Amino acid sequence: MRLTVGSRQLPVEWEIKTIGEVCKTGAGGTPLKSKKEYYEGGHIPWLLSGEVAQGEIFKSENFITPVGLENSSAKIFPVNTVLVAMYGATAGQVGILRFEAATNQAVCGILPNERFVPEFIYYVLLSKRAELISKAVGNAQPNISQIKIKNTKIPIPTLSEQKRIVAILDEAFEGIDRAIANTEKNLANSRELFESYLNAIFTQKGDEWITTTVGKLVDQRILDKPLDGNHGEIHPKKSDFVKFGVPFIMASDLVDGIVDQVNCNFITLEQANSLRKGFAKDGDVLLSHKGTIGRAAVLKTTHSSVVLTPQVTYYRVIDKSVIYNRYLYYFFHSPYFQNEIKTIAGAGSTRAYIGITSQLQLKISYPKIDDQKRYADSFDALISETQRLETIYRQKIAALKELKQSILQTAFTGELTADTPKTAKQEIAA
Repeated sequence: MRLTVGSRQLPVEWEIKTIGEVCKTGAGGTPLKSKKEYYEGGHIPWLLSGEVAQGEIFKSENFITPVGLENSSAKIFPVNTVLVAMYGATAGQVGILRFEAATNQAVCGILPNERFVPEFIYYVLLSKRAELISKAVGNAQPNISQIKIKNTKIPIPTLSEQKRIVAILDEAFEGIDRAIANTEKNLANSRELFESYLNAIFTQKGDEWITTTVGKLVDQRILDKPLDGNHGEIHPKKSDFVKFGVPFIMASDLVDGIVDQVNCNFITLEQANSLRKGFAKDGDVLLSHKGTIGRAAVLKTTHSSVVLTPQVTYYRVIDKSVIYNRYLYYFFHSPYFQNEIKTIAGAGSTRAYIGITSQLQLKISYPKIDDQKRYADSFDALISETQRLETIYRQKIAALKELKQSILQTAFTGELTADTPKTAKQEIAA
């Protein structure tokens, strides 16, 4: 009788068993009490679940002492142990250990034995990652139990067939992974090109450029005084939010230069009218100044105004013959400005913040208005091209990852052929 997987029949010599039936598994542990003697000067690698990355694992960022190991349930896993992250954002991630190491309790180890090529087990579980993730419980911190991993069914071909499958997958995936890495590099380069051009404009200022402060521009009535949202008791709370109404804009609503007025929170018009300040209007440049520092966007809205949280400041141009709002938006993105605002705000701190008074001291540099518009137009064109390229690169990365998954599914139904690497190269080149 031939076994089937879905609608496909497996080769007659293959078996289907659970991992627990054919492999020993184990999980790590953490000392019950945190003591310096458990960690300081430790030399035993101690992997956390977040360090279980797809592929070969050659190092750990964490170490534990022999005393710490003795005071936990952790054991040292041998080389070629297949690891599965069981907890948190990386739950379901699969890796193969290339050095001896202990782990915390959020990692399951599948120990090597003479019945399997370790890489075969790794590839099988990689093909079943979606299944493993589906077994997780908990939304905020997903958790896959060791029992569920042990109960996962896997196909078992002969040892020689395992070696053949692994050799073909290694060759095919080497080309795919190289293509993914190159595409990711191109994606990064496209972003760096825009940043480089932006930086060049704002660091090679001409003699006719003016450098001043936000406060002086306010005093000259070129800019309105920047304002953020309402603090204290009148600040709208989560319980005040409604499905439709006046957009209530947070720092997270400033996305890629656009103010998201669809997925943001809303408050009632009545509550908005009761507020004291923070009413941004169409054409205002918004800047985040609390927690998430330095996000900027130009507000385009059909609302008479939107309400800002205390995380966001509006910059409103009064004299449009001196400052162009889209130029100001791009200036806020310049490395010089970003460095200045983040330094003053203490970015990197969990309480990073730059208040309105400090914002008045921020420096603004600008050329003549016609040049501002010309620069803004060139930035618009470049960012449009950058976004076009990023879309192409992201689609290619997604297609390459789908190709890997397709090959994996083929591998464990007995249909993998020696031509697979060649076919993969053709699809990469397409």
